[in-house]
Amino acid sequence: MLTKEEMAAIKALQEVCEKDGGFQLKLNFDMLENRDGKEKEDFFHFEDNQLVGFLGIYGFGNKVELCGMVHPEYRRRGIFTKLLTMGLEELKKRKIETILLNAPTDSQSAKEFLKNIPCTFAVAEYQMKWQKTELSIDPFVTLRPSATTEDFEVEVQLEVLAFGFEEEESREFNRKLRENYADENFIIEADGKSAGKMRVAESNGEAWIYGFAVFPELQGKGIGRKALSRVTMMENQKGLSVFLEVEAKNAHALKLYESCGFRSYHSQDYYEYQNG
Repeated sequence: MLTKEEMAAIKALQEVCEKDGGFQLKLNFDMLENRDGKEKEDFFHFEDNQLVGFLGIYGFGNKVELCGMVHPEYRRRGIFTKLLTMGLEELKKRKIETILLNAPTDSQSAKEFLKNIPCTFAVAEYQMKWQKTELSIDPFVTLRPSATTEDFEVEVQLEVLAFGFEEEESREFNRKLRENYADENFIIEADGKSAGKMRVAESNGEAWIYGFAVFPELQGKGIGRKALSRVTMMENQKGLSVFLEVEAKNAHALKLYESCGFRSYHSQDYYEYQNG
C-alpha cells in the first residue's frame, strides 16, 4: 500500500508535469489509493529526496495499463526507460498478454519517447464531464446497490459480454473491486429485472462513472440513457461534478453520453506494447 507521503509526492510531481506540458495525466488515483500490496505495481525514482519519476501499473482484467511521468528538469537521463523496464519485467513474471502504454494525446514528450518503443497505437479515450442539462427520470429504470451473490454474477457476466473479459478474469477483477474499493456498485433494473450495472467512485468533489454496461439483448431500448440520467442527477444533487470515460471508437456510447449532457474535455492515447 502507498503511504500518504508517497501519494503526496506523486500528486506534486503530477502538478509540475501537467503545468509544464499543458496536458492531464491519467494516474488513476482511485486505484493508487486502494493498492492491496500483494503485487509490485508502483515504481519510484528519487533524486536528492525528491520524487522525479513515477510509473504505475493498473490492471483491468485481461489487460494492464502503464502510465508514468518524469519531472521536466530530469528528462533525457534514462529515468523513464529505467522505470518502464522495471514495470515490464514485473509484468513478464505475471505472464500478462495485453500491455497498454497510456499517454495524454497532447503530450509531445510522450510521443517522442514512444517512437523508440516497440508499440502500436491501439485506441483513444475521451474523458467527459457533465454540463448541466435537463434530464428526466423514468420510474421503470432504477438503480440499487449490488449486494447479493446473484448481483455479483450479473456483474461478472456483463464484464464478459461488454468488455471482453474472460470469465475467471472477470470474477477476480470484481472480487478485488469489492475487497479493496469503497466505490458504489449499482445494478440497473428495468421493469424490476436486472438489466445492467455501473460503478461510481466519489472523491475530492468528483464522481466518476465506471463499468457502465447493459445486457446486449436489452440495448436500444433507452435503458442506458435512463440509468445514466438517474445516476448523474443523483451525484449532481450531492454537489459533485460528474465524469466518465469512453473509447473514441465507441460511437454509440459517445452519442449516448453527449445526449445526456456530457462533453469531452481531454483525451488519452493507448499504445499496445509488442511483448516479446
